[in-house]
Amino acid sequence: MLLKYFYDKALAHASYMVGCQKTGEAIIIDPGRNIRPYIEAAQKEGMKLIGAAETHIHADYVSGARELAERFNAKLFVSDEGPEDWKYFYAKAYDAEYLKDGNTFMVGNIKFETMFTPGHTPESISFILTDIGGGADRPMGIFTGDFVFVGSTGRPDLLEKAAGVAGTADEGARDMYASLQRFKALPDYLQVWPAHGAGSACGKGLGAVPSSTVGYEKMFNPAFAYDDEEAFVDYLLADQPEPPKYFAVMKRVNKEGPAVLGDASLPTKLCVDTLSQLIESEQLVIDTNETDAFAKAHVSGSINIPVGYLASWAGWFVNYDAPVYLITGERMIPEVTRILREIGVDHIAGYFDPEEVSNANLNSESYETCQPQEVADDILKGNVVLIDVRSQVEWDEGRLPNAQHLFLGNLAETASQAINGKTIVVQCRTGGRSAVGASILKAAGAKKVINLAGGITQWASEGLPIEN
Repeated sequence: MLLKYFYDKALAHASYMVGCQKTGEAIIIDPGRNIRPYIEAAQKEGMKLIGAAETHIHADYVSGARELAERFNAKLFVSDEGPEDWKYFYAKAYDAEYLKDGNTFMVGNIKFETMFTPGHTPESISFILTDIGGGADRPMGIFTGDFVFVGSTGRPDLLEKAAGVAGTADEGARDMYASLQRFKALPDYLQVWPAHGAGSACGKGLGAVPSSTVGYEKMFNPAFAYDDEEAFVDYLLADQPEPPKYFAVMKRVNKEGPAVLGDASLPTKLCVDTLSQLIESEQLVIDTNETDAFAKAHVSGSINIPVGYLASWAGWFVNYDAPVYLITGERMIPEVTRILREIGVDHIAGYFDPEEVSNANLNSESYETCQPQEVADDILKGNVVLIDVRSQVEWDEGRLPNAQHLFLGNLAETASQAINGKTIVVQCRTGGRSAVGASILKAAGAKKVINLAGGITQWASEGLPIEN
């Protein structure tokens, strides 16, 4: 048997190739939209991609299952559990096997048994793997998707918070409790292969280790410490991170079927002379420069999302029905395009070269970056507007005096609450998210904006006061 692990750091997404070396057949578990790594791995290992299996309808990235079905005639193995609204509508057009609890399927001499594990979503399933070709008569591991992570479990509140389906968070938490009882009955030696690692918004407190075992999770995963359903529900629903707005879009896209990319071309470079007109017509222009460069000089009206932040934050600010324009280098276009397409941003209308932009006679702006001691007096005296763009959980744990909480993901809509003619200081944990926030406030019309270097972490390390 062949088992290969793929990890997309930008999305904190894990996928897997499982191959039978005797028959030369392989399947991808929870594939990402960029299928090139799977193609290259299959070619290297002498495998034929014959299938794609999904643990659930993903909300945080565009699935690559349809791409594999379209381009390689791969068979789709998808859930047939849950309500009718959460079926894979697009799969009907392909060779697809709809799976219920206890159903099995083979890839060469490898057996996959379906285990219905609702909670994160109503249709979630897991796959228990047995290497029959290797002589095994008992399973080796379980692909848990977003059901059980290393040190955590999937969140049950996405349908309610991101998709607006009222009342489903509590129901999902109770489903998760029941699913975990079944999980506890699995053999302790069973390996656990989840679909996400640390940094994913599909749960709280995810570990950075790529895999685990059933026994280890039973001992050390906080979710397994609860034997009372009500206490578990309270634990699971508390302190979940804000779900990105685009999660609702991804649910719909992955249910109805994403566009097939094939060999889609990269965005083309645009003439810098058209940039000002785009800004004036309120088109979204994302500058992917590093924050220091953007702070020193940038095109008025553009917002700054560095490449490392694109997967996490671009989906909060884009209008999926409108074009997006980029200011980024030609060398970065393949990676930037890949990340944006992974979260369903397909309408990238073109890009502008940063050097050409800096040499053009365009309306340029800047913002300051200050150390805590440089602005502490004004913050403590209330002489500036202090905006904390961290999550609600972080805010509840402690904040700077006189701070106003405006979460970064909603800042494009709430910026007017901060703009009153005063200098605005923007702050997060270490200064990265607040730099994105500073760019949004500038684009919204704020005249003087300061990014607090090092955020609350540096502020506290210098002995400045924190409120609880």
